[in-house]
Amino acid sequence: MMNVAGPWEVLGHANDLLGHEAYRLQAFGPSAPAIQTRFGLCLGGVQPLPSRFGHAPDVVVVAGASPADPIPADHAPLVPWLRRHGPRIETVVSICTGAFVLGAAGILDGRRATTHWMFLDALRARFPKARVVDEGIYVEDSGVWTSAGLTAGVDLTLALVEEHHGHALAMRVAKRMVLFLRRSGYQAQFSSTQRHQEQESPPLRSISAFVIEHITEPLPVERIASQVGMSPRSLSRWCRRHLDESPAGFVRRLRLAEARRLLEETNLPLKDVTERAGLGDQTTLWRVFMHDLGLSPAEYRQRFSPRADPRCRDVWTANDLLKKPPAPSREGEVG
Repeated sequence: MMNVAGPWEVLGHANDLLGHEAYRLQAFGPSAPAIQTRFGLCLGGVQPLPSRFGHAPDVVVVAGASPADPIPADHAPLVPWLRRHGPRIETVVSICTGAFVLGAAGILDGRRATTHWMFLDALRARFPKARVVDEGIYVEDSGVWTSAGLTAGVDLTLALVEEHHGHALAMRVAKRMVLFLRRSGYQAQFSSTQRHQEQESPPLRSISAFVIEHITEPLPVERIASQVGMSPRSLSRWCRRHLDESPAGFVRRLRLAEARRLLEETNLPLKDVTERAGLGDQTTLWRVFMHDLGLSPAEYRQRFSPRADPRCRDVWTANDLLKKPPAPSREGEVG
C-alpha cells in the first residue's frame, strides 16, 4: 500500500501547495474496482486499464508488482498494456518490484534500473538486457525511472516534482510530509551507518548508534566510553585498532557526514546546519569542510544540492499504481 500511497501523497500535496491541479491523479489496474495489497489492505476506486485514449498520460507509475516468474495472472495484463502504450508515454516509473513489469514489457532493455535490494539479483537474472544497478534508491535513464522499495517511492516522486516545478516546491512538500530526510537518488538503499551496524562488531554498532542519536550534544570520550561499557583508555585503543582513528575523529567524521546530508537535502541556514551536526559554530563548520573536502559549506551546497528545473507533467499509476485519466489536461496529470 505504501508503494501507492507514498507517491500519491507527494503529488497531492504538490497540487495543494501550487493552488491548482498540476497533477490529475487516478488509479488504474487489471483487477478493478479494487486491488488487495500484500498485507490485506484493499485499495478501492481502481479503474480498468484503458484500451485507448486520446491524450496519453505524461507519466505512468507502476507501483509494485509480483517478482514471481511467471508474472501472476492478475498482474500479467500490465505487460501487453505497457508494450502497446509505452512508446507514447513521456515518463514511465516503477516503484519497488514494479520494475519486473517494466522488464517483462521490454522497457528496461538497454537502460539502467534498480529495485528493492532483496530482488536485485532476480531482476538482473530475469532481464539480462537491462543494466541493473545498486547505486542508489532511484535511477533515471532516458525517461524511465525505477526505485528501491517502499519509502524510496516517496523520494523518487519528490524528484519528479522537483524536475517539473523546482527544488523549492519539492522541499515544501517534504516538509509538509514531515520527512526527516529528503534523500537524493544517489543515496544507497542502506546508509553507511546501517551497513556498519549490520557488518561490524557489537561495540562499533553501539558506538555509532549512540553518537548519531546524540549528535547535537557534546560527546567527550568519557561519555561515549561510559555508554558502551568501556574505560576511556580502552575505547581509544579499540578505535585506533578497528577504525584507525581516535574516538574524537570518529565523532567528527559522523558530524561531517550529517552536515553534508543537511546541505544536500535541506535549505536550512548554515547556522542551523552547524547546530544540527553538533559542530559548534560556523567557523568550525567552514574549517572542517575546507580541511576534508576543499570546499566551503556554501560551495558544497551549490555543487551538490539538487538543481531546480521547473516543469509540469501528467502522471499515471498502474497495478498497485498511480495513474492519470485519459481526459486531456495539458497542465500535467498523474495516474
